[in-house]
Amino acid sequence: MQHEYADWQDLPVQKVRIHGYERAFVMTGSGPALLLIHGIGMNHRTWLPVIGQLSKNFTVIAPDLLGHGESDKPRADYSIAGYANAMRDLLLFLDIPSVTVVGHSLGGGVAMQFTYQFPQMVERLVLVSTGGLGRSVNPLIRAMTIPGSGPILALCSLQRIRRIVIPGLERLAATGIPGSHDIHDMIEVYEDMADAHSRAAFRQVLRAGADWRGQFVTMIDRAYLARYIPTMVVWGGRDLVIPVKHAYAAKELLPQARLEVFTNAGHVPHEDYPDRFAAALTEFIMDSPEAQYDHTAFQQVLRAGDRPRRKRVPRPREAKQATEERTTTN
Repeated sequence: MQHEYADWQDLPVQKVRIHGYERAFVMTGSGPALLLIHGIGMNHRTWLPVIGQLSKNFTVIAPDLLGHGESDKPRADYSIAGYANAMRDLLLFLDIPSVTVVGHSLGGGVAMQFTYQFPQMVERLVLVSTGGLGRSVNPLIRAMTIPGSGPILALCSLQRIRRIVIPGLERLAATGIPGSHDIHDMIEVYEDMADAHSRAAFRQVLRAGADWRGQFVTMIDRAYLARYIPTMVVWGGRDLVIPVKHAYAAKELLPQARLEVFTNAGHVPHEDYPDRFAAALTEFIMDSPEAQYDHTAFQQVLRAGDRPRRKRVPRPREAKQATEERTTTN
């Protein structure tokens, strides 16, 4: 679907220079701080459908990660840990001591890493169709990590090629056939690839967390450290990028987590159902007291360790049945 941003299209983009690079972000509202981290190839605009409602109760900060949107796109550190450091630095620059951190896709991996590296700054954790919970990822994503894929991506990004490909993708999306649900979001990412700097940054980010076999950066071995943090997991039941079975894996790893599966949503549930997403997020924050970081307790848990039990990941049909049982159909 085409996403309408209404008046929030004109939300002013602010920029600050940190470590020599310009970092773009939008910031609005008042109240407890809410950090929204977008996914790969996207930018702060993915959150525009929900910022209006969220800013009624919260101070919303939505940055463009380095290499994305209006932030600089240098040859630099695009690792998950590097992005977590950047979020810490931005919040310190803005004099914001702690936040509820919300991450979508790649941003979910950044949110988890931020929680791991800076637990004293995290009040709550919200994971939206997040990476880092298993190997599975769309085959197209895996293909773009293969050596030699760079020139192919550059060729596909030529204007004369895009003039052919984009209308074809739009027609396919209009059919509504299975597999077409997330195409409009893919088109937005594809259009950004016309810029060589964006394209180079995209591949650097991608290869920092995945290869031809799938995702290799994971938080599974450290998830037990976040069990004291109020957590919500949101997923689209028709996600074609990272399958919904990862939502149930997250619930197993983080038993305290609130699970919300939007049955008919794709990889970007906050764009597909913005009102429902904003309401669910607001309710979760209002119902969940912020985490209180205790250094001694954290140290004791770390020393004790807690290897998570390996559980069988449900097959797609089982995951679909579980989705229907645990959620209401939109």
